[in-house]
Amino acid sequence: MDLLRSLPIGLYLEQPVTWLHRLDARVKLAWLLSFLLTPVLANTSWRIGLVAVLMLLTLTARIPWRVWRQQMGGLLILFTLASLLIMVMPDGVAVITQPRWPTPDAIATLDTPFEIIGTLPETSYRYIIVDLHWVQITQKSLKLAIKVGTLLFTLIYSTNLFLLTTAPEEITAAIEELMSPLRWFKLPVTEIALTLTLALRFIPLVLEEVQNLVRSVRTRAINWRKLGWRHASQIWLMVAERLLDNLLLRAQQIAGAMKVRGFTSPDHHQVQWHQLQLRWWDWCLLISLIFFWWGRFTLGNPT
Repeated sequence: MDLLRSLPIGLYLEQPVTWLHRLDARVKLAWLLSFLLTPVLANTSWRIGLVAVLMLLTLTARIPWRVWRQQMGGLLILFTLASLLIMVMPDGVAVITQPRWPTPDAIATLDTPFEIIGTLPETSYRYIIVDLHWVQITQKSLKLAIKVGTLLFTLIYSTNLFLLTTAPEEITAAIEELMSPLRWFKLPVTEIALTLTLALRFIPLVLEEVQNLVRSVRTRAINWRKLGWRHASQIWLMVAERLLDNLLLRAQQIAGAMKVRGFTSPDHHQVQWHQLQLRWWDWCLLISLIFFWWGRFTLGNPT
């Protein structure tokens, strides 16, 4: 079992270099925020369109199949299970049917005769879509399932795609530059960017420690059926304690390495994260972002 390959969420894909890798990190960050904000209070068509756009970006970037399968597969399963669960759950709406037109029996009892011109309009609308006695799918539950499923997929996969095609140094440089106006308020912008970089670089170390501990437990060939729940939980608590000790040791080693190199504060040491440069394709995507938000307010508003 290799967690660094089976769980690539949050890891940077160095090869192959796609057109998403060549984009400026500030542009990708702006698009990421747009994907995270536009689904709020949007209609169902807009949310489905965002899912289609994310899948189209993945296909046009030619991300390797193994990465796409590992990431998209789990998200599609989560999306499907969440949608099915919400779809079959009761929507909490008591449906009371009442005719909008008078029935023939009610017309016959009237004292004042009148003529009914034409026939009653026929409609194919049904609030209850599927009724199998043990499961019931209504219009509201179906719309809610689509909204929740697409929202989960958009929030998780857009962030994952951003981390997959953007190096941690580029993310740090982009956030530090975008937060540079906060220096006027005496906020430690460089220290925040440094903390973010260390956190992003620490993710593979955490996965590596978890992988090593799981392998060490598997090599001991423990018979979990004979141990029972009590002893098995004690073993996993010991493994979790060992994992915490190893992570704290790694953090102490990183701090010691920075201290040996004379790194006391980002304000006294010049930190060059990444040279950001906007090219013509970056400007084109920034301009298209305006039309993206225009489409959100014109086409994505709920009816």
